[in-house]
Amino acid sequence: MLAETKPAMVHRLADCQSANVGSGTKIWQFSIVHSGARLGEDCNVCSHCLIDDDVVIGARVTLKNGVELPAGLRISDDVFIGPNVSFAASLADGFAEGDRRGPFRETRILARASIGGGAVIHRGVTIGENAMIGAGAVVRLSVPRNAIVVGNPARIIGYQDDGSRSPGPGLDPLGDLPLGVTPTGVKGVTLHRMPLVEDIRGNLTVGEFEGMVPFRAARYFMVVNVPSLETRGEHAHRLCEEFLICVTGSCSVMVDDGVNRQTFRLNAIDRGIYLPPGVWRTHFGYTSDAILLVFASHRYDPSDYIRDYDDFRREVGSLP
Repeated sequence: MLAETKPAMVHRLADCQSANVGSGTKIWQFSIVHSGARLGEDCNVCSHCLIDDDVVIGARVTLKNGVELPAGLRISDDVFIGPNVSFAASLADGFAEGDRRGPFRETRILARASIGGGAVIHRGVTIGENAMIGAGAVVRLSVPRNAIVVGNPARIIGYQDDGSRSPGPGLDPLGDLPLGVTPTGVKGVTLHRMPLVEDIRGNLTVGEFEGMVPFRAARYFMVVNVPSLETRGEHAHRLCEEFLICVTGSCSVMVDDGVNRQTFRLNAIDRGIYLPPGVWRTHFGYTSDAILLVFASHRYDPSDYIRDYDDFRREVGSLP
């Protein structure tokens, strides 16, 4: 027997001009839906919302009170948008808020993302799958999948379901590491504490290749002068191994094997992290003085990089 289709519900005090409203969707009082908007099934549009032309909304999306969705917005399934979230025009749009000459840059909110009340999202950004935007955050740049961001301007403080939260500069989550190698909850990723010799003439730390660093390096590179808003990495390798040390300042490293995810903060010269092939990594939360030193087992080869997360999950067998 076919499941009964639930009709859409439009409150008598709402103004819905669109014919493209999915079954089971509810549009509450004093909300306005323009004729060119498209809404999927089982959405909940609370009171005092406005949905403009050229807005596409997936299924099971919740819009709390007072949300205005401008033209060019694309919202995937199972997204939550809290009360009074706004989507702000930026200088890149070339016209002021409320000027409808368009076209607006496309803004995308991907599946299962959650945006807290009062947040401001600049147009043209992408909010990644499962990302969580804190209440009142001002998001000027695209947010990676699974990221948790807060503040003005919004900064990444951690990642969803990683079993940890990245602390701010000055804290040392790796401080209790024993000397040597410590396994993590992510397949193949290990934390390393190298010997540190302290002396009145200066301190010294040392690691040996094919010893403390479990491969012979073919190259190295350093990441410097990263604005605190930016992320680096966001890829995996098919063959290349890497060993990371933050030699000045601090930064956070999120690692993901397709099933498990953890975040670690590097902020001491005698602490390192080993990343085997087949692990997705993202670096974020750089302090202004951070210098990240990376040793790599292979020379640079563009074909060794996996830059799409779904492709990565397919290759490691965690996505059909």
